[in-house]
Amino acid sequence: MQDYDAMKDPGRRRYVPYLMYFHRTDFSSQAVNTDGSGFRISTGPDGTKASTAGHVPPGPVRILAGGSTALGVGASSDSNTLASLLWSRYAPSMPWLNFGSYCFNPTQEVLLLTLYRHLLGDIDEVVIFSGINAVMVARFPEWQQGDHGAFFFCGEYFEKMEELRERSRKGSKFFGRRSGSAATIATLGDVRRDIPTVVSSATEATLRQLDIWQRMAGPNTRISYVLQPMTRWMRYTPAPQEQILFGENDRMSELGPWEEVYGDIATMYFAQAYATELRAGCEKQGVRFFDLNPVVAEVATEQDWMFVDRVHYSDTGHDIIARVTAEALELS
Repeated sequence: MQDYDAMKDPGRRRYVPYLMYFHRTDFSSQAVNTDGSGFRISTGPDGTKASTAGHVPPGPVRILAGGSTALGVGASSDSNTLASLLWSRYAPSMPWLNFGSYCFNPTQEVLLLTLYRHLLGDIDEVVIFSGINAVMVARFPEWQQGDHGAFFFCGEYFEKMEELRERSRKGSKFFGRRSGSAATIATLGDVRRDIPTVVSSATEATLRQLDIWQRMAGPNTRISYVLQPMTRWMRYTPAPQEQILFGENDRMSELGPWEEVYGDIATMYFAQAYATELRAGCEKQGVRFFDLNPVVAEVATEQDWMFVDRVHYSDTGHDIIARVTAEALELS
């Protein structure tokens, strides 16, 4: 996990036009490695390696997209991510490229393909393994949502933009008058949006971007949306190791214990309402939808140490979920 922290170190965060930010380029460590544009390396049969801005094998490819869970945070090496396990073990008929990223909302997930589509040939399959980030940013205050939804670290963006405005106001006159004072930048204490609004906002943002996924990937590309498994979205009893880690994460969190920060969205009731709206919208667009939470709940046992925190998986968790994903989506 220290390797993952180093890759997303805020002091070395890489800012990218249009995307806002992406991973450090050519990052090298025991657990996680990236190519010249910041994509994580995936590993296939016989140790073959591939990435979007690195080596792309000839012929059609498959894409695993989403946030940090799709990226593979928690995996002990590049070969233990979902993309690598699908390629090397559970759906090896074509190479899988890792399009996961830390802290991306649905708009950024599809923008990543938009900006790097020229590096790829035919895309056989796209699996968007996501859901939690869309919900988290949908909780942000209304003033941060705009036309395209809020994004992580947008408070920093608004602060800097206001500094630029204020700098321009100083010395500027409008018909002999100085402009007004700078707007107040809200804090974490802002009132969050209510649950029905969060569900509808996260769903609308996701479905809007799914339409773009279809247009960008190509008419012959099969697209599936997988609602990612999360401890509190399914009937799940943590293993002893997970109980220790969850408690440690709560003590270390700058925002506070998980239940206090995310308790309103970390329930099975919320997950079921969210999945219902996503399923209906995906059906209208011809996108396959799978909620893996109840499926994984049936497969996992109390002896399986699946999670390193409440969202990200251990090597065991990645292996179980890669297998379940391949079976549910009938991947070969």
